[in-house]
Amino acid sequence: MTTFVTVNQLAQRQPALCVGGIRHLIFNEVKNGLAKSGAVCRIGKKVLIDEVKFIEWIQSGAAA
Repeated sequence: MTTFVTVNQLAQRQPALCVGGIRHLIFNEVKNGLAKSGAVCRIGKKVLIDEVKFIEWIQSGAAA
């Protein structure tokens, strides 16, 4: 089952990540490959993050 969290919730659950850093990664998702990972989902103005896919994307080294 997929667990979706907001940017603030992700920052709370993953202390190494800050809200501004996550927002920066989402803003540049096309350039940095985050869009291809499928970790970000939008419902209207709401941005939800699949936490597992997001962490896998970071571990893959794509965030570098």
